[in-house]
Amino acid sequence: MKLSTRQLVQTALLLAICIASQFFKNFSVYITGPIVNTTIIIAVLAVGLWSGLFISIIAPVTAFFITGSPIMAAIPLMFPAVILGNAILAACTWYFHEKLHFKGNLPVGLAAGSVLKSAFMGITIVLILLPNFGNSIASKLPKPEALPAVLATAKITFSVTQLITALTGSVLAYLIWLPLQKYLQKQPAC
Repeated sequence: MKLSTRQLVQTALLLAICIASQFFKNFSVYITGPIVNTTIIIAVLAVGLWSGLFISIIAPVTAFFITGSPIMAAIPLMFPAVILGNAILAACTWYFHEKLHFKGNLPVGLAAGSVLKSAFMGITIVLILLPNFGNSIASKLPKPEALPAVLATAKITFSVTQLITALTGSVLAYLIWLPLQKYLQKQPAC
């Protein structure tokens, strides 16, 4: 696959927006999460599936280095789970937008991607990883006795919160995409 300079620049710009938003993660996941999901979706729609997958892979890694996470540090298997959750959102967006042709295919794809992403992360992280490896988090906490509260928060964060932020990001991406697609159609091909 040959990539144009325009595609590389667009992907880099979207990745920069994604990374910049991660500096606000300690302020609220309900700000950062939708922005990250929006950038993944816009990358898929404007640049291509590979762009959305690239951001899906990089976003959890940069988030870890920017904000740190005792949970991710203690359970490195969470990285692939988050990456695959993001990739599910990207793949659903691409599939519904590019391969299915019916009225409302994109909103349906965004909703499906959001639900599948949160379901995958909920099953993988909440039902498998946290029960099996959750005790290893205690050594990474300033107060190990806080482990039950941390695990309870993590269960919500990696299930319900993922659904809310994915759906919010989907709505934002759709609202951005409506005028953006018209603008991109007017641009000369490179």
